Amino acid sequence: MAAMKLPIERLTDTPEEHAFALTPKWWREAVGGAGDEALCEDLGVELRAHRMGPDVYLEGSVRGGLELTCSRCLGRYRQPVREPFRLVLEPAGDRVPADPEGAAALARDGLALGDELESGWFRGGEILLEGFLREVIALLLPVQPVCREECRGLCPRCGVDRNVESCDCAATSPGSPFEALRALRDELTGGEDR
Repeated sequence: MAAMKLPIERLTDTPEEHAFALTPKWWREAVGGAGDEALCEDLGVELRAHRMGPDVYLEGSVRGGLELTCSRCLGRYRQPVREPFRLVLEPAGDRVPADPEGAAALARDGLALGDELESGWFRGGEILLEGFLREVIALLLPVQPVCREECRGLCPRCGVDRNVESCDCAATSPGSPFEALRALRDELTGGEDR
């Protein structure tokens, strides 16, 4: 896949349209095989970029679909994605980000993100957008993916998918979190109440 470069030096105060496609292969390489989340199709990135004085303003959206594993039933499902983003970049000048990762990104990509994903710094005539877009997609991934709200999940005893079939396992309620302390007290006191 061609690098997603934005030529900063050619931007004017008139918004300029750019489009990129993020492929499933790009995502696997971007996350280094970590996690089982995957793009199930190309994600389209539409981007408008322009200058605001010395600053650069980027605005756009990411659209497509993610393939995720449900945290309740472990089934795979597709989640549509449509996420807007905005980024204002200041010229870095002689500044170097305090964190080593940001300093490396500024040297490598010409772009370092600030504490918030909506601000950062740039240096040079062009910036590489892969790192920024990787952050945008990572924030789209749910902490606990659920295929649907009414998903009943797996039986904790026999493992049957309760969305497909039922089982005869008795529903158990969790014991008191203080049960272990009660048992320890009984052991120490010989079962006598104080």
